[in-house]
Amino acid sequence: MTPQAQDRTLELRNVSRRFGATVALDDVSLTIASGEIICLVGQSGCGKSTLLRMIAGVDVIDGGRILLNGQEVSGPSRFVEPEDRKIGFVFQDYALFPHLTVEQNILFGLRRRPKQEATARTAEVIAHIGIVHLKERYPHMLSGGEQQRVALARALAPQPDILLMDEPFSNLDRGLREKVRDETLSLLKGLGTTVIMVTHDPEEALSAGDRVVLMKAGRIVQAGSGYDLHDRPVSAYAAEFFCAFNKVSGAYRNGHVETAIGRFAQALDAGDGTPLTLYIRPQGISVTPGPGGDLSGQLKSRMFLGEVEQLAISVDGLEQPLQVRTMHRLPPDTETVGLSVLPDSWLVFPAA
Repeated sequence: MTPQAQDRTLELRNVSRRFGATVALDDVSLTIASGEIICLVGQSGCGKSTLLRMIAGVDVIDGGRILLNGQEVSGPSRFVEPEDRKIGFVFQDYALFPHLTVEQNILFGLRRRPKQEATARTAEVIAHIGIVHLKERYPHMLSGGEQQRVALARALAPQPDILLMDEPFSNLDRGLREKVRDETLSLLKGLGTTVIMVTHDPEEALSAGDRVVLMKAGRIVQAGSGYDLHDRPVSAYAAEFFCAFNKVSGAYRNGHVETAIGRFAQALDAGDGTPLTLYIRPQGISVTPGPGGDLSGQLKSRMFLGEVEQLAISVDGLEQPLQVRTMHRLPPDTETVGLSVLPDSWLVFPAA
């Protein structure tokens, strides 16, 4: 959904940035509404962190405009310095000052305010984030999760219009990362904070953001809800970023994609004989022991992952075994299996 004009906090209009011959951002346009949590995701070097720096004002754009609350902050006619943009930043390594206590770290972000006002605001945000018991400690005395919360408090203390977060949970162990992320995002939603978060983790992007923005080579490939990007990807790149697929070669004939494992109905604007690739989700293949289903295969390996089991199944006509993820437990002595591709579990893209 495109935010209404009165709700827009941030607008990027045809933003570009080059470093010599390298194109870091290429004609990027995006509108973000007040209170939205946006996840920027993509492979390393796609432009995610560069885009955050442009928004923060710590680097300049080469073309286009950036507007904050309707006012140009980067563009041909105006550049607003970072400290005047009302934008908070949480860095990957948290960037806490080691020689300052938690309370002093948070006060540092309010140094331009009157002392009494800064002290009151620091106490308020410390209480709200739930770190009162940490305020006299130094960063080296804190756990990773505690350091993250202090960095968040410091960024929120000046009451920014937008909070930028660059891989804010990547330094935490997996179990702690999920807990701290959920608590942090719940707090930010409760405050109505507009958040732009960079992550390299597809699962984190899908679960954390109101909208996900997938980037590649400095451009936005697709933007939408997590369901949009996972279930309705617009390209093979978008599909493979969020899910590991079985890829089966085929050709288009008479309204079907014909492959070595069967014919799949698909309405396409393509001529007969057009080469295509069928993308099948590993969890979209049902498996039964013994011959049966739409085709048969030989079980080559199985990996028990707890809730699910991952199977590799060879099928005549395919160069690579099909990868299947299933909650159905096959008997230990299973060799031959029956396979069926479930409806709505496959996608079609042009052959590479």
